[in-house]
Amino acid sequence: MSSDASVLDAVPPSAAAAEPGLGARNRLVINLLLVSAFVVILNETIMGVALPHLMTDLGITASAGQWLTTAFLLTMAVVIPITGFLLQRFHTRPVFVAAMSTFSLGTLICATAPGIELLIAGRVVQAIGTAIMMPLLMTTVMNLVPPATRGKTMGNISTVISVAPAIGPTISGLILSQLDWRWMFILVLPIALGSLALGFARIRNVSTPKSVPIDVISVGMSVVGFGSLVYGLSGLGEAASHPGPVPAWVPLVLGVVVIGLFVLRQLSLQKRDRALLDLRTLQTPTFSISVVLMAVMMMAMFGMLILLPIYLQNVLGLSTLQTGLMLLPGGLVMGLCAPVVGRLYDKHGPTVLLVPGATIVSLVLWSLTMVTESTPFGWLLAAHLAFSVGLSLMFTPLFSASLGSLQPKLYSHGSAVIGTVQQVAGAAGTALFVALMTLQSANLLAGGAEPLAAAAGGIRSAFFVGAIISLFAIVAAFFVRKPKGGTPGMVHGH
Repeated sequence: MSSDASVLDAVPPSAAAAEPGLGARNRLVINLLLVSAFVVILNETIMGVALPHLMTDLGITASAGQWLTTAFLLTMAVVIPITGFLLQRFHTRPVFVAAMSTFSLGTLICATAPGIELLIAGRVVQAIGTAIMMPLLMTTVMNLVPPATRGKTMGNISTVISVAPAIGPTISGLILSQLDWRWMFILVLPIALGSLALGFARIRNVSTPKSVPIDVISVGMSVVGFGSLVYGLSGLGEAASHPGPVPAWVPLVLGVVVIGLFVLRQLSLQKRDRALLDLRTLQTPTFSISVVLMAVMMMAMFGMLILLPIYLQNVLGLSTLQTGLMLLPGGLVMGLCAPVVGRLYDKHGPTVLLVPGATIVSLVLWSLTMVTESTPFGWLLAAHLAFSVGLSLMFTPLFSASLGSLQPKLYSHGSAVIGTVQQVAGAAGTALFVALMTLQSANLLAGGAEPLAAAAGGIRSAFFVGAIISLFAIVAAFFVRKPKGGTPGMVHGH
């Protein structure tokens, strides 16, 4: 194994990608990264079902509770831009060890947290590890897997990645029906530590590091910009019931301005190859359109993940276990669809998958604008299943087409851009949907509506905005093209 490693470490990533197939060593690296990705993604969705439970247990509002998800996503959005630098500067193994060690530490903090403040802090530490893991997985796959079979490999990744969100809410529901909420983290901790130990012992380096500087000003700008944006969105929800000293539009405007300055700085720095986030990736039309589509899908997905459990438990009166079980079939369907979608992408390209996928997601969101305090359970289950099928038709083609359209030297930056946009969109979607729900529910209550009817009305309003946004995804789906010849690198003979 060690002699193999020394030989492959000397092979440039683009050469590794040109190999006719995956060697045993490369398969081992990808499989270890997949196992670790499974653990961190399982943790990302485990909080959805727990939110109503935590609201009661810790005596917090929905707007405060959603920070457990928003802070996690926001931290990822802040850290992921730095991963483009990390993946260029360091070998695969130390980056992996840093990611899983940080994630394990965060899980330990959450497991021992006495209240909401330390719980959010633990989620932030967990998110730092998660933020490094996902671009590491995507960049490694792009460097090791030949273009002709990338769709299939991305499909296999989607299978593993889909099962984790599927069983996350169910595990959460099972734990909360029998045990204290801290067990959600206590049970994840040994799995995370086991994954860390296995990776430390077996993973090998598959990249060639180079000395690249980090721009500290850019890091600060991304923290302030993305942080202010999501804080402002979250503040819209809080303002409905507890108006704060600072109007919600102030951090929103600050966020937009600082993100604008961040973009200008990257455009200047990338001329000397010193950008924190190289935005030359966005000069490729397929990549840009795919990123916009991913943003819309992430807003819809995280909006659904936070609103549906609140609706099922607070309006329909279901238990956490029943809620978790209802969300399970949709996630499993995503897992089952993923390898088929990957093979269809390799054969037919993205359009035949993306257009039906975007249409299904939009139709489901429009149907959810009609929920009441007595909507049948079976109808909601069918809607969630259809929603999951729609998403599964979209994610594999979007990952494959977007990254495949870039030159190999931009893979790490492409992965970082995708990850940043995904997390900001997810955080914004979560904050926006909760804000809309809270505002409309408060208005209906003030107008004399019954509490259940007011809660259902708030959820309808949030889904209505999501449904309008989803219409743009249908239009954009027509414009994503399959990269010719796999990657530009292959075309030019690199």
